[in-house]
Amino acid sequence: MTLTKDWLRTYTWEFITLQNAMLCHAKSALHKPTSEGHDATRQLWESRFETKMRLDEAIDLCRSCHRMAPFCFYNGNTFAAVARDVIQNLALPAEEAYIIRSLAGHIVAGVATDEEVRAFREFCDGMDQSQAG
Repeated sequence: MTLTKDWLRTYTWEFITLQNAMLCHAKSALHKPTSEGHDATRQLWESRFETKMRLDEAIDLCRSCHRMAPFCFYNGNTFAAVARDVIQNLALPAEEAYIIRSLAGHIVAGVATDEEVRAFREFCDGMDQSQAG
C-alpha cells in the first residue's frame, strides 16, 4: 500500500505567484514571469497540484517546476518554500522535521546528492508503511 495524498492542494498558482513576489520584494529583485517557462509551468502545476500522489512525487513536482523557471528570480526558493511547508505540516519531531525539510529543499533546488535522495525516498517509504498498518 502506498500513501497518496493531495499534498499540494492548498498551493494554488496564485499562491505560488504571490510567494515569488514576496521573495523578490524582500530582496529588491524583479518579480516577473518568464516568457519561456511561465505558461508551461503554470499549466503543469495546475494540472497536478490537486492530484493525490506520494510525498516524494509532490517534492519532484516542485523540483520540476523550479527547473522550468517560471519567474525571473527565486524559482528555487519559491518551490522549496512550498516543500518545506508541506513537511512542516507532517507534525514530525523537531529534529526529524529539520532533516526532512533540508532533504526536500535540496531535492527541489537540484543539489541533493544521491544519498540524500535515497534517504528522502526511504523516509517516504517508511511513512507509507506506518500509515498502512
